Amino acid sequence: MERELLEVVLRHNVWRRRETINLIASENVMSPLAELFYLNDLAGRYAEGVVGNRYYQGTKYVDILEDALVREFAKVLDAKFVDVRPISGTVANLATYLALVPESGVVASLPIKYGGHISHNNVGGLRALRIKAVEIPWDLENFNVDVDKARRVIEERKPHLIILGGSLYLFPHPVREISEVAKSVGSYLLHDTAHVLGLVVGGVFPNPLREGAHVITSSTHKTFPGPQGGLIAGVLEDSSEIQRAVFPGFTSNYHLHRYVSTYITLSEMKLFGAEYASAVVKNARALGEGLAEEGLSPLAERLGYTETHQVALDVSKFGGGDRVARMLEEANIVVNKNALPWDKSVLKPSGVRLGTQEVTRFGMGPGEMREVARFIARVVRGEDPAAVRRDVVEFRKSFLEIKYGFKITREMVDEVFNSLSLYT
Repeated sequence: MERELLEVVLRHNVWRRRETINLIASENVMSPLAELFYLNDLAGRYAEGVVGNRYYQGTKYVDILEDALVREFAKVLDAKFVDVRPISGTVANLATYLALVPESGVVASLPIKYGGHISHNNVGGLRALRIKAVEIPWDLENFNVDVDKARRVIEERKPHLIILGGSLYLFPHPVREISEVAKSVGSYLLHDTAHVLGLVVGGVFPNPLREGAHVITSSTHKTFPGPQGGLIAGVLEDSSEIQRAVFPGFTSNYHLHRYVSTYITLSEMKLFGAEYASAVVKNARALGEGLAEEGLSPLAERLGYTETHQVALDVSKFGGGDRVARMLEEANIVVNKNALPWDKSVLKPSGVRLGTQEVTRFGMGPGEMREVARFIARVVRGEDPAAVRRDVVEFRKSFLEIKYGFKITREMVDEVFNSLSLYT
């Protein structure tokens, strides 16, 4: 049984890395060097507390890593404080809510069908903290926040916190305009940057902190191609309440082994990030164009489909998001079903969400995006997924090397494995 389980993992590795086209918008792959150093002794260690003030001994090297990571993110993001201890974007959100919103307080956020994340809404983290949510109005024609209607809601309800950023996120939200309204009523403005952090660092998406947000939260494994983890960054003069919310509020173990790989990824993004981020957005637009050329229905055609890594596709006339996502997986094309603004139920969505960040990392460009669009169209129009799968597997053979990152040598592998006594 043990060998069978090991073989499952190895088979998964081959399937996802060599045989599928992964368009899940919330995933990515690390560089070879970041993956190598993800294997380290810190995976089994604790470091409760903050740099220089821990509740455990044996953390002197943890302090060096965490301090360096915080300082580098602060420089890149133009932040006065950064906390890298949250283990996910959702934990970063919850800690920020706990710090900035009183019990039974009010948050203004986008519902899921307008792109808001589950942690922004009453079905998720807000419910857990007994925080009430009021809906930020949506402008369907411009596929963005309706600034005028949002202003009226904010002025009337005076929420303690306003949340922008999203899970389905095609165009930058009007952070500057909403920040002015937030200031007028004394609200904090949070931007959930999880999906676009790599685009922000790469300089192709507005930095919300420079646009007027008080705080950003993020994960570190979407367009930012690092290990799974979270962070909080902001311009508040006093971040102590947020720090206390992270620990002891929502974390004890910070999954310390990710720190060095996150630092490596940030270093790579400083070198290759502009080229990578630009390629991601170009690929997303090319994918939208390709889908439209195939007679499918990507959203926001008038607006150029997207300014991020994402494309939203309406597949209601083909049986809906759940059916289409399952069919595509049979063809080794991995996407997720996604609610669209007109859906009555997020459990029966009419759309699928596509992301180009991982395929960009494997070296695909706009020409390949049109080929991917043709694969998708073949499946959606009813061709046998098994036939498409054979073509997808063949197609992937040309895209196996991860780009925009540092390489590794055999000597590096030997050094890491010897340090952990993994060679026998």
